[in-house]
Amino acid sequence: MYMNINTQIDLDVGVEAFVITDDERRNVFIEVIQQSLRVSQRVHLYNWLQSGFQYLLGHEVMIYGIKTHETENYEFSYFSSSRYFGDAQFNACINQDDGLVTKLLDAWRKNAVPILINNDLKPAEYSNYSVQNYDNDALVQSEMKSLIVHGFGDSRSRISTFVALARLPKNIDTNCANYFEMLMPQLHCVLVRVASSRNIDVLSTNKNTQKITRRESEILQYIHLGKTNWEISVILDISALTVKNHVQNILRKLDVQNRGQAALKANKLGLVTLLK
Repeated sequence: MYMNINTQIDLDVGVEAFVITDDERRNVFIEVIQQSLRVSQRVHLYNWLQSGFQYLLGHEVMIYGIKTHETENYEFSYFSSSRYFGDAQFNACINQDDGLVTKLLDAWRKNAVPILINNDLKPAEYSNYSVQNYDNDALVQSEMKSLIVHGFGDSRSRISTFVALARLPKNIDTNCANYFEMLMPQLHCVLVRVASSRNIDVLSTNKNTQKITRRESEILQYIHLGKTNWEISVILDISALTVKNHVQNILRKLDVQNRGQAALKANKLGLVTLLK
């Protein structure tokens, strides 16, 4: 039964609204939402997270998972700007038996509100988020320190996402939970778009060009931006030698002699899609 168009709804009843009172943060919040509309590739996602998003929700590590109706478990990936957090720590965190992220995913499913894990704050339950303490040794071992988690969707949703932002600033404000809740719908859409563009293991170019792997595709984006091997290694948290090897493979697969030619050919073949 449809509602009469003259019916009045009091949205304040039973709702605790969070209002951004600071003009600068309000403007950044709007910019973050606007910029999210242009994010469709993993390289875009990284750049988006390092701009206004970082201002509102400062973090050094982001772990994100996506689950579709076709799979039972979340498929996780991560970004890290910390030399202390790499593949070993990531794999431990998402371990199906006792991983920290796995446990927090189960905890989040109970109430579906942001959970802020910080042992310097007093545990508390609020209507739209919670502050919890965690075993300090486990946090130290995970190299995640303090973190906040939230998700979008549930077991009935066609696509669900779950995100953990870790190594938060020491002077973290609990308002980060409110920012996270408001930005999660945009973040969900961004992750779905990025996943849709990476739904196969490799990107094919044409019949005469060898297949470009996901990692090579990421590096191609940065080559197109004029980044050096060292800069790319810092961004992707891999060694400069590894980047050099990937670049050599890219030159060989694209049948070009240098980085400039690779950037031009990649653009012509549609292998790079950059934010405007």
